[in-house]
Amino acid sequence: MRVLRGRCSDHEADHERTREMADAVADERAPALRVWRPHRQIAFGRRDARSDGYDRAREIARESGYPVLERAVGGRAVAYTGTTVAVAHAVPVEDHRTGIAARYDDASDRLQSALDRLGVDATPGEPPNAFCPGSHSLQADGKLVGLAQRVRQRVAVVAAVVIVTDHDAIAAVLDPIYDVLGVPFDPDSVGSVDRAGGTADPTIVVDAVVDAYVGDGVATVERIGTDG
Repeated sequence: MRVLRGRCSDHEADHERTREMADAVADERAPALRVWRPHRQIAFGRRDARSDGYDRAREIARESGYPVLERAVGGRAVAYTGTTVAVAHAVPVEDHRTGIAARYDDASDRLQSALDRLGVDATPGEPPNAFCPGSHSLQADGKLVGLAQRVRQRVAVVAAVVIVTDHDAIAAVLDPIYDVLGVPFDPDSVGSVDRAGGTADPTIVVDAVVDAYVGDGVATVERIGTDG
């Protein structure tokens, strides 16, 4: 499996790099995995962009020191602090109408296994009024993993966010943002590997996630930049 680690020079170039990876999987018909620590940012979803409070939400993000990104995959706003780990697993598909549930289950199982190695006993689900609410999450003393999926004609990308630490900072910046977007949010619902008592070193978390996906297989590692 081709594995990409590290990040580009800024959050927009970083986002483009993941899109390029997905395009390559669609063309070459071989899966690829990217696990990294994105730049500090607030990534808004398409539903956010349709909200009356979206412009103000973007202002709050920038005033709080978080650059803004609008993503095509996922639901509501997600905060990355620089310690947060992101996952993007791109796989070729023949029929974009099938396999969605199986891919979610596979990603959830792998991430749950990675968290177990880190000392976190996570379970599927999320507390009420969690950030980026959805049906595919993992929780342990709060929501610490959220999953999303985007399926195109020839490729599916299952993405995840793993909160390693900084759960208080994430809750603090998302609280006013969700308020102006009109989305119920409980700041105490934000969990992290650290809060759950696990190994809260982002590099070790990246290693655990990569191992959970690669297993006994052969990985070709591609370094992007110098971080992660």
